[in-house]
Amino acid sequence: MDMKRSDADVTPRGVDDALRRARAALERRPQLGLHDDAPATARWDSRTRVVARHPNGAELATDMPGELGGTGDQVTPGWLFRAGFASCLATSIAMAAALEGVALTRLEVRASSRSDTRGVLGMSEPDGTPVYGGPTDVALHVRIAARNVARERLRALVDDVYRRSPVPCAVVNAVPVDVVVDVDVDSDAA
Repeated sequence: MDMKRSDADVTPRGVDDALRRARAALERRPQLGLHDDAPATARWDSRTRVVARHPNGAELATDMPGELGGTGDQVTPGWLFRAGFASCLATSIAMAAALEGVALTRLEVRASSRSDTRGVLGMSEPDGTPVYGGPTDVALHVRIAARNVARERLRALVDDVYRRSPVPCAVVNAVPVDVVVDVDVDSDAA
């Protein structure tokens, strides 16, 4: 069934009020803005299946396609990265629109990328240069609409929000990553 959503369905009442209250509280006490984000804990399940868990108990399984030893019945970690990128930007746009009084009628963000599987397999180019394991490019396509709002204003909103949306910022600014390795001793290991 194809149902048309009303503005109230797209921009829930109270979002703008909640965001304004948060902004006012942070203006009074800016130190409250800096916080530890909820950690994501990923635990290997079997083969190439991994289950990521949020502290609130929510879980999400990932797996690789059959060609890489997985079952292909779950999303891949790379897709999860793109989903995080797209959903973070969409959420940030929706929040900014609510603060600006823009009643969105459509918002969709599609994140796509291109990768070389040889990189994740640890392969090298013929000259010995390691193949990069991450995406070589990422593209974001935003579809947005709002009644009685000029295209230029919506484009400016997206451009502004993109520069401050957390996941896009982390990617664009190449946040340094600290890797700590704890090795447990397996009782069966020699």
